[in-house]
Amino acid sequence: MIPLDTAALRAATPGTRHARHFNAAGAALPSEATLGTVIEHLRLEARIGGYEAAEAAKDRFENVYTLAGRLLGADPADIALMESATVAWHRLLDALPLRPGDRILASASSYVSSALHLFQLRDTRGIEIEVLPCGPDGAVDLEALETALLRPAALVTVAHVPTSSALIEPVAEIGALTRAAGVPLLLDATQSLGQLPVHAVALGCDMVVGTGRKFLRGPRGTGLLYVSPAMREKLRPPHPDVRGAVWNSTDGFELAAGARRFETWETSHALRLGLGTALGEALDLGVEAIHRHTTGLADRLRSALSDIAGVRLTDPPAGGGAIVTFVVDGEQPVATVRRLRSAGVHLTQVPASHGRWDLQRRGLDAVVRASVHVYNDPEDVQTLIDTVGRKTSAPASPALLTAGPRADVIVVGAGVHGASAAWHLAQCGTNVVQLEQFADGHVQGSSHAHIRMIRRAYPNPVWDELVDRAYLAWAELSAAAGTRLLTTTGGIYARPAADGTPGLRGPGVETVDAARAAGIFPGLRLGTEFSAVYDPAAGVLDAAATMRSLRELALANGVDRRTGCRVESWAADGGGVTVRTADGVLRADRLVIAAGPWTGSLVPALAAHLNVVRIVNIHIGASDPAAVSAPQLGPFSVEVPGVGLLYGLPAFDGSAMKIGLDHGPADDPSRPQTPVTAAEAAELMALARRFLPAADGDVVDSVSCRYTMAPRNRFALGALPETPQVLVAAACSGHGFKFGPAIGAALADLALGKQRPDLDFLAPGLLGEE
Repeated sequence: MIPLDTAALRAATPGTRHARHFNAAGAALPSEATLGTVIEHLRLEARIGGYEAAEAAKDRFENVYTLAGRLLGADPADIALMESATVAWHRLLDALPLRPGDRILASASSYVSSALHLFQLRDTRGIEIEVLPCGPDGAVDLEALETALLRPAALVTVAHVPTSSALIEPVAEIGALTRAAGVPLLLDATQSLGQLPVHAVALGCDMVVGTGRKFLRGPRGTGLLYVSPAMREKLRPPHPDVRGAVWNSTDGFELAAGARRFETWETSHALRLGLGTALGEALDLGVEAIHRHTTGLADRLRSALSDIAGVRLTDPPAGGGAIVTFVVDGEQPVATVRRLRSAGVHLTQVPASHGRWDLQRRGLDAVVRASVHVYNDPEDVQTLIDTVGRKTSAPASPALLTAGPRADVIVVGAGVHGASAAWHLAQCGTNVVQLEQFADGHVQGSSHAHIRMIRRAYPNPVWDELVDRAYLAWAELSAAAGTRLLTTTGGIYARPAADGTPGLRGPGVETVDAARAAGIFPGLRLGTEFSAVYDPAAGVLDAAATMRSLRELALANGVDRRTGCRVESWAADGGGVTVRTADGVLRADRLVIAAGPWTGSLVPALAAHLNVVRIVNIHIGASDPAAVSAPQLGPFSVEVPGVGLLYGLPAFDGSAMKIGLDHGPADDPSRPQTPVTAAEAAELMALARRFLPAADGDVVDSVSCRYTMAPRNRFALGALPETPQVLVAAACSGHGFKFGPAIGAALADLALGKQRPDLDFLAPGLLGEE
């Protein structure tokens, strides 16, 4: 059996660059292809209209039913597409000819929405609900079910895998008993579709409901419904719709022959086409192969967690598959989840109110739920294991903040500079508290997005030493993180040939004309009116992996990270500082302010020199991705007369190529970031068509961020003149990410009293000088 190519699957899943994701049982990370399918159809609707786009995609839309039928071992006519599993459940239950006194037998594994609907049917239609007993292994007691079926019953409903544990119900055995008794079986396959084989006919199911967003990795807002032909004859939808019925006479109508009688006309075609892409990917991989991969990782996780003192597994003996549930002694599951998320490990908690028939009988108020998928690897699992065992404190309460011990250094901001500073300080044994006003992974500042550029070429030699330190620092960070963060590709930087002002220069940098540039990067088209320099040391930085690695390294070295904690003010406190937050007061010997666009509000003396602007980037698809990938294309910039500085990066690690303009309108960091507009994207697309002929596709992704610009595009890096115990790293002027780990090391040096004369040209007191 050939194992899955996890590296390729991760590269094709954008979300893996931002966090360790263990929440497939909630909403799995979609692939780039699924995301692209949804966006592509939305753009088609915008161009030609919704009805016209639906007609153009008619064959692809029909294929979704075929793919779903293959997944469920059913005929496409037996499939209906829904907005969710809950909607599918409602359509089926409401179509049953239930009468007062009818018995519905439900497994204790039933989901909250199913139970709530049964309660409503009990109260409005007089049905009787019987929760089936569980055997010693936690699954449905088959003998008790057989006894219950000796009396007439209208329905048996079972959750294949519950939301609250890794239990796998013995559906085939249950199906055999319901068939023998002539009672229909409704299977809730919400947590099993995509991770376990679900063959509706072979399992003896009359009806199956499931969602697209979980282990199928489809978009949210999609679901599946299977109804056998025999069962359809017994059901009559109470709310027929033009999608599922024909108005064939003045006073009558006829239901559609297949399961589509349960559908409605209005739906999101884009989401359902995305579901089709996800179904195709799952079938191509093979559900059996997915099951082997996820079960292997989950078993490894179970085994390791069971060896950690204070961690208790909560899965029943009949558990298995891709889900693992547990609790940590002395820590509420919601606090465990918050703590892990602050470390870049994403999972969730399930309260008893979401599975009361299961959790309450087992004496559990809530559990932590981790769920693996094909994009998870052993390194992800080990990170989760290590983070659970660390028991790093969650963000403290106001009382604890006020009463806590004095820190050595408080770092404000968890962007690339703040995160790097915190890690470097902690490596030196410093007691570090890091404060970040937003949750990890936010997109309000300047350090998000997938990739960034690095280059040795700079216009002024004064930068050369810091550039050298940056390259060394990236090598150090990559080694510490155990992953390559810098990929060397070479870069080309062009300007009008008639422009007599000095351009970029630096060690190893050579001047090239348009013809030579075309030979180096065939994917970049410069006219003869441009000259350029080629920097062989330029390359691409994996920004998302950088931010994740810095979080994990900081926590591993004992940094007290507190996300969602906004700093209101600070004040000099003798030789130290007092920091007032929305949650209380902290004191420290040193304060490092690396607050990005919010620096001006925290350091009013610099505010007049700091201008926050909006920057937008788009990622563009290509019919030949290799033509916009290294070595055909690398990082580049072009000074376009009358437009500004166009910059870009090649397609990299599963993402499409990226371009942007190095200027933008004033932005207000107190307001939430807004999406890239059609006009902004159109301006960049026009430039792409001019300079990047191989980027012939549509916009497949877009991102907005904030640059904090200063005079002469300088930084402010060092101690504030009036309060030397306060250090600042600000005004990165659009080129600060490439220096991230070097600036973090510099801040650590300065905070610990080390002299750094090489940084004198960036002293905050010089920011406004010419």
